[in-house]
Amino acid sequence: MRTSDFDYQLPAGLIAQTPVEPRDHSRLMVLHRSSSSIEHRQFFEIVDYLKPGDVLVLNDSRVIPARLRGQRQSGGMVEILLLRRLEAGLWEALVKPSNRVGVGEKVEVIGMNKPGTSSTSVQILERGEQGLRTIRFTDEAILEELGEIPLPPYIHNYSGDPERYQTIYARAKGSVAAPTAGLHFTPNLLQHLREKGVELAFVTLHVGLDSFRPVREEEPQQHPIHREYGELTEEAAGKLILAKARGHRIICVGTTTVRLLEQAAMPNGEAEALQPFQGWATLFILPGHRFRIVDGLITNFHLPRSTLLMLVSAFAGKELIDSAYQEAMRLRYRFYSFGDAMLII
Repeated sequence: MRTSDFDYQLPAGLIAQTPVEPRDHSRLMVLHRSSSSIEHRQFFEIVDYLKPGDVLVLNDSRVIPARLRGQRQSGGMVEILLLRRLEAGLWEALVKPSNRVGVGEKVEVIGMNKPGTSSTSVQILERGEQGLRTIRFTDEAILEELGEIPLPPYIHNYSGDPERYQTIYARAKGSVAAPTAGLHFTPNLLQHLREKGVELAFVTLHVGLDSFRPVREEEPQQHPIHREYGELTEEAAGKLILAKARGHRIICVGTTTVRLLEQAAMPNGEAEALQPFQGWATLFILPGHRFRIVDGLITNFHLPRSTLLMLVSAFAGKELIDSAYQEAMRLRYRFYSFGDAMLII
């Protein structure tokens, strides 16, 4: 298995630049793993594929305004993208231009296109690879006021409502990118699922750096996956355990929920019963992984050479995913964060 095995050429015109309205009217490709068959529907028709007793697992992480603008003491401007909160006031971040900002330097953080707002200063403490820095704020309480939601770099000049890049159930602040599979759900659609007898379980996994970057190593196992903080409560774990015991399916909304549940099912690196979880998810799911909890997956169409494409290939089988992506390009599905969806069952 090579990273190049997960490469493909996507026409630029298929990268969605704006979301579909209403949310649940995006297209839905349905993949049946048992028969390798493919169907084409609309997202609100997902109700037809879920059964009473199924548990739909949703990531309630909320995207924070993690994109900041700063001014160096020399007068030069820098951009800071917060990635991970390590402790109060201490963050891991990407700083651009990275080669000009040294350890020990202080940067004044000012509002992104918000003249007249307050400011705070940040000190560069440590320098890592590929622009990574460890930084400390003098006052992180006003970051919500100073920053803006960081849209992915392949979305250009989006001027719509920033809330459209949040799920309708986003609650726990901490992600730097949206768990995009959840963007398709509306309150009415969730209500229809409840009325059908589908259970909802909410978990939290804060989306981090790996959503932004491809795998550069040709051997995927050598890729240093960045840990992401997650929580699976005792209540949610109990709901999932009961559903499995009764023979019902666990349907994950997004690759983030898959990572969290599979991590919680093997906390010591071995096959164990699902347990509540609170901590750093470090599991890198590649083809060959034996899924312990997940029976179905709702996901978007992912970037080439990404850990997310590797995960869905592990779940559905690489041949089926390859066929599905070729079919999606032929039929001009919309790709990536604001794009269309796929249901794998």
